[in-house]
Amino acid sequence: MNDGDVAAFLANQAVGVLGLPADSAPALLPMSFGFDGDDALYFTFVLGEESTKRRLTRAADHAQFLVYSAPSKFTWESVQLTGTIEAVPESEWDDLTDVLASAWRPATFEEAAAGGDVEVYRFRIEQREGFKQTGLPPGFADQ
Repeated sequence: MNDGDVAAFLANQAVGVLGLPADSAPALLPMSFGFDGDDALYFTFVLGEESTKRRLTRAADHAQFLVYSAPSKFTWESVQLTGTIEAVPESEWDDLTDVLASAWRPATFEEAAAGGDVEVYRFRIEQREGFKQTGLPPGFADQ
């Protein structure tokens, strides 16, 4: 996938997996996200008092994010992103309303956000790689 295909795919998705460095193995966290259409994703974290997600995010020099769609075994797309992740100051949150509006939020998320500690994080995309398969793979029909 070229950069335009990757951007179009990200603009039409709302959920992926955030990979953060951890002690024994990477921490993989399913996350909803908003895409700014250019070079950043935005996440809203609802955090507990001693949040592992917050600790790992703040300690990470780099992170990875995977977004995929696989409606069948012959039709799928995936985008893997590498970049940095940082807290967004609360003074900037109002500027992100439209970007974060596209993020998927189940009812339990909204309930937790109403009574919990909320932070917004920016994932600055440094590298992107997209893969796409549509239709039967070459040679499959010959078998």
